[in-house]
Amino acid sequence: MRTRGWNGDLPRDEDDARKRIVDAATRCVDRLGPTKVNIAAVATELGITRQTVYRYFPGLPDLLAAVAEAGTEQFLARMEAHLAHVTSAEEAVAESIVFSLNAIPTEPYIGLLIQAGENEVFSRGVTSSQAMSYGAQMLGRMPVDWDSIGVRGGDLESLAEIIMRLMVSFLEYPADPPRSDDEVRTLVRRWLGPALVHRSV
Repeated sequence: MRTRGWNGDLPRDEDDARKRIVDAATRCVDRLGPTKVNIAAVATELGITRQTVYRYFPGLPDLLAAVAEAGTEQFLARMEAHLAHVTSAEEAVAESIVFSLNAIPTEPYIGLLIQAGENEVFSRGVTSSQAMSYGAQMLGRMPVDWDSIGVRGGDLESLAEIIMRLMVSFLEYPADPPRSDDEVRTLVRRWLGPALVHRSV
């Protein structure tokens, strides 16, 4: 690790350095907006060189992805509050997709990669194993009796994967003309609903 820069306050270790870079990038996003943030701005914010930033993050998309990941818990908390009334599995899937489609494009941090035009990086991040784990956590927080439809344990991650892949498809390849929220709900319920009905187990 370099021993100069960092505005005179050196990081304790590599993890601390990465955290500071992500925090600085977050401040830059707040101040400049996602389309105007660059590595130079983040480096200036920390009093380090661009090369130092590149030691920890290969490029801007990787750094924005780290900023987005840091905001995941906040996003899930907002989704959980929005879906607190949902008690059926069918409604949980439909409403989580509709909520995401409305929220992500303007979400301060989760939607960063889309706003910055990095759709491919966004897609890889959303369909990563870590993202599936986050999605399963979100589904598990809902007041839905998943056991009653035979969804238990690792099944929630599989369901989260289906939801996230559908969400990415809707975001990257929107219908023409665009579907309304109710039309998205109808589509999801029509084709996924039968797999999510209550049954004896």
